[in-house]
Amino acid sequence: MSEPRGPGRRPGRRPGISDTRGQILTAARTIFAEKGFDKATIRGIARAAGVDPALVHHYFDTKEGVFVAAMRLPMDPSVVVPYVVSGPREEMGERLVRFVLNLTADPQAREPVLALIRTAVANEQAVAMLREFMVEAILGRIAAALDIPLLRMEAAFAQMFGMVMGRHILRLEPMASADPEEIVALLAPTIQRYVDP
Repeated sequence: MSEPRGPGRRPGRRPGISDTRGQILTAARTIFAEKGFDKATIRGIARAAGVDPALVHHYFDTKEGVFVAAMRLPMDPSVVVPYVVSGPREEMGERLVRFVLNLTADPQAREPVLALIRTAVANEQAVAMLREFMVEAILGRIAAALDIPLLRMEAAFAQMFGMVMGRHILRLEPMASADPEEIVALLAPTIQRYVDP
């Protein structure tokens, strides 16, 4: 005979307030940042989140689903695109560089960005997902808003991608420990050249 449940206790749910999906995403960001896409596993993400692997499958279906959900959060197009295209056009190079530096300055926000970079060099499927997201959701929209060729936005992105990789993955010195203002002064004129009409 099963033990009677207390009043108000619902079957199948853990007591207290639980944001299981949020726990999984937080754990996934950490695991992807540490291991990259290839070496991350559903079991590892579930273990880090303190949940059963079946729950990860329930919310996201596949590891790719977890990756897409976790990696989109720091680069939400509804935030990034308006920020980049608002303000004086002649300050856009500086604005873009500052945005990337600010995004990668915070360790919590940096984890997903580093995971994207590690995954992009190791996994073709993840590269395809990242490419589609970056081109369609962010770079293409910015290029259209600025009325410039997509190639220019991709070149600007490539410069900033290289800076993030050098600063946070390869940890090249003195770039890794350089003051953000020094990086802005160095890169902003180059990025501005790409976005000028």
